[in-house]
Amino acid sequence: MPPWLTHALRTQRGPVPWNAVVRGALAAGPLLLAAVLTGRESLGVMAALGAMLAGINDRPGSRRVAVHRIGVPALAGAAGLVVGTYAGEGLGAVPLTLILTALGLLAGAVSAVGPVASGAGTQLLVAAAIGAGMPLPEAGWQRALFFLAGAGWLIVLRLALPTPGTKSGTLAVDFRFDGERDAVADVYDAVAGLLTAVGGGQAGPRRAALTAALDHAQDALAGPRLRRYASSSAERRLRAQYAAALPLAEAATALAWAGDALPARTAEGPRRLAAAVRTGAPCGPLPAPARTVPGLRALDDALLHAAEAFDRGGRKTGSAAGTGNAGDAGSAEDAEVARGTASVRSAGDAGGRDGQEPGPRGDAGSHPLGRGAEQTAHKGLHLRPLRVKALLRTVTGTAGREYGFRVALCYGASAAVAQALHHVHWYWLPATAVFLVKPDLGPLVSRVLNRAAGTVLGALVFAGFAAVLPRPEGLVALVAVSGALIPVATRHFAAQTAVVTVLVLALVIVGGEPEASWSRIGETLLACAIVLIVGHLPAPGQRGGNVKARLASATDAAHAYLTHVLSATDDRAARWALRREAYRTLAEARAAIDRASAELPTLARHTEGTDEVAATLERLVDTTTACAVHLDDTGRLTPRHTERLATLLDELVDQRERAGLAAESPPGLRSA
Repeated sequence: MPPWLTHALRTQRGPVPWNAVVRGALAAGPLLLAAVLTGRESLGVMAALGAMLAGINDRPGSRRVAVHRIGVPALAGAAGLVVGTYAGEGLGAVPLTLILTALGLLAGAVSAVGPVASGAGTQLLVAAAIGAGMPLPEAGWQRALFFLAGAGWLIVLRLALPTPGTKSGTLAVDFRFDGERDAVADVYDAVAGLLTAVGGGQAGPRRAALTAALDHAQDALAGPRLRRYASSSAERRLRAQYAAALPLAEAATALAWAGDALPARTAEGPRRLAAAVRTGAPCGPLPAPARTVPGLRALDDALLHAAEAFDRGGRKTGSAAGTGNAGDAGSAEDAEVARGTASVRSAGDAGGRDGQEPGPRGDAGSHPLGRGAEQTAHKGLHLRPLRVKALLRTVTGTAGREYGFRVALCYGASAAVAQALHHVHWYWLPATAVFLVKPDLGPLVSRVLNRAAGTVLGALVFAGFAAVLPRPEGLVALVAVSGALIPVATRHFAAQTAVVTVLVLALVIVGGEPEASWSRIGETLLACAIVLIVGHLPAPGQRGGNVKARLASATDAAHAYLTHVLSATDDRAARWALRREAYRTLAEARAAIDRASAELPTLARHTEGTDEVAATLERLVDTTTACAVHLDDTGRLTPRHTERLATLLDELVDQRERAGLAAESPPGLRSA
């Protein structure tokens, strides 16, 4: 099958997120029921819409990150409701269309910043269209207030409800950090998976899985916070465990680069550490690998350091001792963790270090590995700081301009056509176009096909239920069931569209508007046609701007990482930060390339050759990591390392020239 059709049929897999299902059932449905019982159905519709859109953004992760991921788009949606309502009441069709087009340009350009900004842009435009076109009696500020109340209610549920299965051992009262704990444990599991795959065909995908796990843990631990530093022993322990995983990941990547298969027992230590993170139970003796090559010696040192980090738990050491509450240092849960892992070091030493060079011992701050981990856990988690100039460059750069132009044209054209048709539900057309035209949400043709199929299915399902369910109580129950299904339906865009269609059609009837199942199908197909036509029109400037901007960022990050490693500095925290940035930007570039390659050939041709650049960058960053580990061990590089670096740098320059990226090459990229 062609790539665009394969992508349209692809479905995400994984366990059912029962906690998100429960939150979805308790969000929109109960809010709508309360409004119906008090006779304020229109306000209930607004609150349910806010909860529904928040539910779409309710993804796995930590509670702190969920506040940001749900709250920022909700604020943008409330602003869109205010602007759309007052513009729709006071302006004619032409000026209203111009206002909506300008909003589309702004929201599209801002969406190039990242996933949260993209969600904010989507809700801004959808809410603006609803505010301008949905005939409700309330003023704009009231609509926005109840829209925020709906999203806020889901945030409250996200913060207050414990995740099933977290009541284990000493962590029974610690469900606040269940998202962070799972994310950190997944990192250790990913390290074990990579070590198992070393020397085989799955080493590449396992290294990519390790990058994804580290990205997720990094985001989970670095969410928005009121205090600069972690104030509880539980959070400090998780930060220390994450920091201890970084040298393990580095050593595993170097061993994967070397390509020599490892004994099965090599992966046992990270697996036991993962289990200890999840349960709080002792990890037991950690098998020590034979210290025969630099990569294995680095792995052995990293395991010993991880054992010491687990011993300390959340207690403050070194420079960290000046922050937080001193009383946390002697907490009962820390003592239990320390007692459980106290035997690890002696067991590891006996298992594999007889006659070998000892690893880091004593004060963690006296060894570069310990200093780097302590600085990482205490001072930051390597997330990019928010700089206004950098954000403005992204918004006004090639990706932002291309993104904003497409969204503005589709959104404005849909609004103009919808108003020209004089349909009572005209706001559905531009709202549908927003979900279709967002390039960061998937290939255009895939989203069009799935949106059309999902809308038809959802409209047919709703028509069948509407014919037999009592009103309004049956429709309220249908909203609650649909809200519960959203977390499961997000695995495929067609399924998500079908569930959202059922929910929205039920809200429309509860709000007092006529049933619109069949018109919903017609307007969705019209929006699909508009987006397909506009999406394939010639655009000003360079096509594929988002992909090329992501690759330029990845190239800069890889160059900065390589320069730091070759400078022979012993700042491990800075090195790990640069390595994390290099792999993260590469993953983002890879995702953009995969989406672009699944477009129709007329669009996919604009990013030809970029996949080769990304593959070479990945090999370059892997080689740089292997060089870092070897320099730590011997202080010099082998001819294999230097020749590999020179070859990759030359290949990278040539491939960037063929892909049209030569003008953006950082200085010194060519090896000679």
